Amino acid sequence: MHSREHMNAIRRFPVQKGSVAIWWLGQNGWIFKSPEGVVATVDPYLSDSCARIYGSLPIDTRRQVPVFINPEDLDVDLFLATHSHADHADPETISALPERVKQEARFVAPYEVLAGFEQANINPENVLVFHPKQEWRFRDVTCIGAFALPTDGSDLNHIGFVLVFGNGPRVYVTGDTSYHPLFDCLQAQKIDVMLTCINGGFNNLSPWEAARATASVQPKLVIPCHFDMMAGNSIPPELFENALKTAGCTSRCIRLAHMDPFVYPS
Repeated sequence: MHSREHMNAIRRFPVQKGSVAIWWLGQNGWIFKSPEGVVATVDPYLSDSCARIYGSLPIDTRRQVPVFINPEDLDVDLFLATHSHADHADPETISALPERVKQEARFVAPYEVLAGFEQANINPENVLVFHPKQEWRFRDVTCIGAFALPTDGSDLNHIGFVLVFGNGPRVYVTGDTSYHPLFDCLQAQKIDVMLTCINGGFNNLSPWEAARATASVQPKLVIPCHFDMMAGNSIPPELFENALKTAGCTSRCIRLAHMDPFVYPS
């Protein structure tokens, strides 16, 4: 399936009331579709910019996952970024977005992402600076800022997102974060689906820390991510699954295949 076919399939995909459809783009990149047809993306990394930007690092940062949707075909209503690192607020993806998206979609992110939006000529009237605990609603999607602990000094404004689809599923995207006991605060959100980084590199949650965080949040379902994109920053997801068992975590764990639609509740 080609780029536009993937995007058209998402736009046509039916989502029943009380559900959400989820597609994994790789790394921490996601697309969600609500029952009203709102298409939202979080941290879409649709280029190989990290290989160029971080080429001086002594590890392989070339992408290992195909680009399923080209930036110029990304037709979304909401664009959310957890922080400014290039594999999350990718400058090449943002600059190549369709003009309709740049002018009409809503862009939600913490402060340090804003410079990238400005450089890409995103309509400033549709940009919302977002903070932990802040709430904002767009049609049937509610965005809630969640705690995230910055992983290095290059960006001190990391956040996660809790996305609520209608009065139904509550999906928590960790973004990049180190471990902290403040994950306990998310229990009150009654998370249905937790999408967590597990790679452990660059001070991100390790498999064992991600399992501990999952046990704190107590989601019904947990899905690992951020272990697949770069050879120099990858781990076997089995390590996370084993860590969940060792931690005595009762959350169900599944792995998603890239770009296969997953509907919750299924």
